[in-house]
Amino acid sequence: MFSLLSSSVLAILLSPLISLTSAQNTSTPIAHLPYGTFAGAYSPTYNLTHFRRIPFGASTAGPNRFRAPQPPLPINGTYNSDRTFDMCPQRTVNGSEDCLYLGLYSRPWTTASPLRPVLVTFYGGGFIRGDASMTIPPSGFPVLNASESNDYVVVYPNYRTNVFGFLPGRKIGESERVDLNPGLLDQQAALLWVQKHIRHFGGDASNVVIWGQSAGGGSVVAQTIATGNKDKGLFKRAMVSSPFWPKTYRYDAPEAEAIFDAVSESVGCTGSADEVQCLQKADLQQLRDVALALTNSHVYNTSSFTWSPVIDTSFLTTPLSTVIATASLNTDTILTSYNLHEGENFIPPGFSSNTTDSVGFNSSSASFDAWLSGFLPDFTADDLIAVETLYPASGSAEEMHYNTTSIRAGLVLRDLVLACPAYWLSSTAAATAATAATATVGGKGWVMEYTISPAKHASDTIYWNAINAVQKTDVLTYEAYTGAMASFVQTGDPNQHKMTNASVVGVPGVGERKQFVVGKSGVAAGGIGMLEERCAFWLGMGGKASI
Repeated sequence: MFSLLSSSVLAILLSPLISLTSAQNTSTPIAHLPYGTFAGAYSPTYNLTHFRRIPFGASTAGPNRFRAPQPPLPINGTYNSDRTFDMCPQRTVNGSEDCLYLGLYSRPWTTASPLRPVLVTFYGGGFIRGDASMTIPPSGFPVLNASESNDYVVVYPNYRTNVFGFLPGRKIGESERVDLNPGLLDQQAALLWVQKHIRHFGGDASNVVIWGQSAGGGSVVAQTIATGNKDKGLFKRAMVSSPFWPKTYRYDAPEAEAIFDAVSESVGCTGSADEVQCLQKADLQQLRDVALALTNSHVYNTSSFTWSPVIDTSFLTTPLSTVIATASLNTDTILTSYNLHEGENFIPPGFSSNTTDSVGFNSSSASFDAWLSGFLPDFTADDLIAVETLYPASGSAEEMHYNTTSIRAGLVLRDLVLACPAYWLSSTAAATAATAATATVGGKGWVMEYTISPAKHASDTIYWNAINAVQKTDVLTYEAYTGAMASFVQTGDPNQHKMTNASVVGVPGVGERKQFVVGKSGVAAGGIGMLEERCAFWLGMGGKASI
């Protein structure tokens, strides 16, 4: 958007709000925003300018509980941004309702330098927990550090989880006092903050990438399919790692009403003249306790976890399967990844033993059948037979051959909840891009599969989340895999800033019916036909599967 402005106006907009040069690395960077002045810090060890604590919304306590985020309060004086902030309420006694803060970091920037791409990262945690408070070096730093040719600003916002971020129910939807999916609205508020303010930190608001892993990846799914983001230009492309996308019921579906009723009863609000107002005034610890109890009660059957986005009437109005069927994403440039065995993290542990576990499962075929009918409660007997035919007791999928109940069940869950959402996003982006006159082979969608043992959920984070010895001992994988992610953030193409030589394969486009396989012997281009077949089945069953 800056291309429409004259150089003189642009100079005013980008007046020296941060001024760091190589001769000023020990200086405190200062950002002057309309609602306050913020002081950051510089790390000479990692050559990073960082602002670890900036409010982007008001406290969510009291009348703001369960409500869409409200603007941050004005700040007098200079605000110290080189400090941590609290997580939003979660687990047992953790967190504060004054939690809408974000942190950001980048290599030093001066106003004479061009604006850079922006990477907004949402944390994982099953929509139950998580926080964005960062240490130095921060999370994701290995991606930025993969190559000097990639230079961008990273933004980490908090968002509400569990009952505070995803309380469903008809009474929530009908109330003018609160909102559905406030956790997703927190994320959107952070994206709006970026549009308004990121230029003061050297970021280009017209070149924003969103990224997340697990529920952070699910958050990217939500923002990418949300009707509430249509035509707002909040981001240009999306990167998704192991996107956790559990069942998304309508906000007033029986499953959602049961959660609302359980919460209301547990804190003594059932029968109140205004249950929503009562919930807003309820004791914080009581809400934490019921959120944890409900989480623990819904682990293995009808919901992978209790708390997740719901289909509402204004922001997330359409299920993922419908959006994919109509190819109506909010971006056509997407890089996704999944892990070979990651579904096995979320199935009953008894599947690995002949002995029945505490929740009634063992490794028998009968136990698998019982779990499957509970996991897919709206499937008919014929539907379940179709699933068992597609996922036989002994079979193959991608880089695996299996004959155990645990791997079989894990594959079912992996595909429906993690791998197929990743594939659908990338393949839809590629198909959409392929209609453009400038489309390249494979379009603008890419899929990466991580297979290095144990290849469970989050196994891949060792290459890109925090600095560790593996990145130095396995340089090829680090440069090929993490380097591709960095190139995508910088350029929108995982191969444009390719770090490995010509003898190492690049990332093939999903439009070529291939995926980028990260394995113990290096990287390769692998076929994607089996995944396509299984994901086509789940897409056709999207309504019954509540996806």
